[in-house]
Amino acid sequence: QVQLVESGGGSVQFGGSLRLSCTGSGLSLANHVIGWFRQAPGQEREGISFINGRGDDIYYTDSVKGRFTVSRDNAKNMGYLQMNNLKPDDTAVYYCATGPVATVIPEFYAYWGVGTQVTVSS
Repeated sequence: QVQLVESGGGSVQFGGSLRLSCTGSGLSLANHVIGWFRQAPGQEREGISFINGRGDDIYYTDSVKGRFTVSRDNAKNMGYLQMNNLKPDDTAVYYCATGPVATVIPEFYAYWGVGTQVTVSS
C-alpha cells in the first residue's frame, strides 16, 4: 500500500519559516517526481513546486520563488519543502504527491498525502 505523509506544518507569524517533510512508504520515491501543492479555503488546489527523481529538474511557481526550496533524500524516501519569509497568503493545506511526470498539474500525480495545515498570521 502506497502512502505519503506530510509533516511539519503549523502556525507561524509573518516572515517566519517552516520545513515540510513528505515521507513515502510502499513505493520507492527515487524514480518519481515529488510535487508540492497547496489549497486555501475556497480556492482550487495550486501546484507550487516539483523536484524530479535526480533532483536536477526543479520548478517553483512565481508566488513562492526565492522563498521556498524543494529538496529530497532518496535514501530516506523523503521530500522536503523549506518555506522562508512566509506571508499570510501562504496560509493553506499543503500536500505532497508523487507521479511520473515533472509537472504541477495535479492530474498527473497518482499518490497524495492527506495534507498538513500551514497558517501564517500577520
